[in-house]
Amino acid sequence: MTAASRAERVLPMGTITLLGRFSFKHVIWLMPATFAIHIVEEWVGGFPAYVAQTLHGSAMSPDRFLSNNAAFMGLLVGLSVWASRSNSRLSALLLMAWASGNLFWDFFAHLIFTVKFDSYSPGLITASLFYYPIPIFVTAIGMREGRLSLGSSIVAYLIGGLLILAVIWGGVYHFKV
Repeated sequence: MTAASRAERVLPMGTITLLGRFSFKHVIWLMPATFAIHIVEEWVGGFPAYVAQTLHGSAMSPDRFLSNNAAFMGLLVGLSVWASRSNSRLSALLLMAWASGNLFWDFFAHLIFTVKFDSYSPGLITASLFYYPIPIFVTAIGMREGRLSLGSSIVAYLIGGLLILAVIWGGVYHFKV
C-alpha cells in the first residue's frame, strides 16, 4: 500500500487532490514564517507583562522573551533545513514534534489562557489563524509523501504536547510547583 493510499483512508475525500499540489519540503517553511508573525503579535500585545499580571507567572523580561523565542526559532529553522534537505522520516518526525509543541499546542495554550483568565492572551489571533491549521496541513502533506505515518504523526504531536507543557512550566512559572 502506498503512502498516498494510506493517507486517503485517513483524510477527507478530495483532500488528496488539493494536497498533491504542495511539497513537504516547501510547506514546512510556513511554520517558521508564522512563528515570526506570532512572536510579533505576542510582543506588541505585551505577552511578557501578561505572564506576570494575568497568568500570575514569574516576571519575564523583554530580553528573556526575545532570547527564548530566538532559540525556539533557531531550532525550528534548523529542523526545517534538515527536513527540507533530507528524505529522512526522523527529520520529519522531529520537526513535527517541535513544531506541534510550538505552534499547534500553543494555540490551545493561548485559547485556554484567554478563557480561564477572561483576558485576551497576546498571540491568540495568529495562533487561531495559523498555529492550529498549518501544522495539520504540513502533517497531511508529510503523510501523503510518506515522510510521516499516522502513527509517527500521533507520536510527534504527543511529544509536542509534552514540550509545550515544559515550556509553560519553565518559561511562565520557572519550574515552580
